[in-house]
Amino acid sequence: MSADNRSETPHLRRVLTAKDLIFYGIVLIQPIAPVGIFGIASRMSDGHAATAILIAMVAMSLTAASYGRMATLYPSAGSAYTYVGRAFNAHLGFLAGWAMILDYLIIPLINVVFGALTMQRIVPGVPFLVWAAVIAVIITWLNLRGVRATARANELLLYVMCVVIGAFVVMAARHLLQHGGWATLVSIEPFYNSRAFQWSTALSATSFAALTYIGFDGVTTLAEEVKEPRRTVPVATVLVCLITGAFSTVEIYLAQRVCPDPSTFKNVETAFMDVTHMVGGEWLFQAMGATVVVACIGSGLSGLAGAARLLYSMGRDGVLPRGLFGRLDAKSGIPAFNILVLGVLSFLGAWLISYERAAEVLNFGAFLGFLGVNAAAFYEYGIRRPEGHARRWFMDFVVPAAGFVFCLIIWLNLSRIAQIAGGVWLVVGIAYLALLTRGFRTSPVSLDFSEDASASGKEPTRL
Repeated sequence: MSADNRSETPHLRRVLTAKDLIFYGIVLIQPIAPVGIFGIASRMSDGHAATAILIAMVAMSLTAASYGRMATLYPSAGSAYTYVGRAFNAHLGFLAGWAMILDYLIIPLINVVFGALTMQRIVPGVPFLVWAAVIAVIITWLNLRGVRATARANELLLYVMCVVIGAFVVMAARHLLQHGGWATLVSIEPFYNSRAFQWSTALSATSFAALTYIGFDGVTTLAEEVKEPRRTVPVATVLVCLITGAFSTVEIYLAQRVCPDPSTFKNVETAFMDVTHMVGGEWLFQAMGATVVVACIGSGLSGLAGAARLLYSMGRDGVLPRGLFGRLDAKSGIPAFNILVLGVLSFLGAWLISYERAAEVLNFGAFLGFLGVNAAAFYEYGIRRPEGHARRWFMDFVVPAAGFVFCLIIWLNLSRIAQIAGGVWLVVGIAYLALLTRGFRTSPVSLDFSEDASASGKEPTRL
């Protein structure tokens, strides 16, 4: 190919800075992320939800460093399954991808559940299942019409969230000062109360509170468009976790000080809503509720779209029945059958599983992926070493090993129900992998988690 032709070949430009990546990561995670975990995490930890958030932040920050470093090795991948597959073997990579599929299926469900719970608080006369059906229909219908959230809409929603959360912080601080002064506002009890603190309950709550950080790994998918990716991507990924941990801790700390025992509220799953009413009255309650519902619809919309396209990719590549899942609608060019199936499953799931259990099952798959990424980073940098890489003991060994241990502890402290449900999913994945690869004798098809999987039309590849 001539130099002129090479210069005309379309390619991604390296224009993004660390600031761009951090903003993108915060948009993915959302400043209201702690709202959904407050009541349940407080109950599970006996009033130490803020501690659970901080422990999870340590695990996620270490894991973020591993994600960032793996993204510099494989900038076009951006997925745990690819990192594990490249570092070890294709079969382990497939299982990491299988765990990610569980997350893809749960994300629209969990947004339907929490959106319906929030709507039930705003309009209490309507039953939960009615709201679940309404939200499931909305995200399904919008996906069938090909409507997706734009970057501008996400930015606008982010600003609205920041305003509402900012109002909550100011009003909560004022409320505490008015009802006890500085001694009430400033306390270590949300972090450590000697009368109630136990490591077992704190770790159990951490396994649930880690839901706050889910989505940070999306930063690594932009690695090919970043200036100085070897330095920028790991730093930005870690900073996203640290910033998320900081604002989440402030929100949970203030809510915990206003209401040390959220189990006294009508619904522990939406306890944060009651706290906003206590400190800001009806207008803050309604503003927080509306923001949460819009965020749930937006996240559910994107989650269902991603899951539908993943199922299409798997159907197209023969991992799932091609006649069902590998078809695109002739008029719209979208995987309509997959969208309808996922919409129905989201509603049925909202009927059958609680928000707490759905979140824990989501974390089961996510933390399996996190374990794999930390192990892959340890192996790639500490054992195999990239060409020309000068070994750094702390970053190459200590950080990924510590991330693996922290994630393992959190994963092991998931509820028994979540471990059983996730374990069954994993066993099914192993059996299915054995069937696809004729007893592990051939390499599995590479799963495509990319946004444009449905439009690529490419042939299946193998890790």
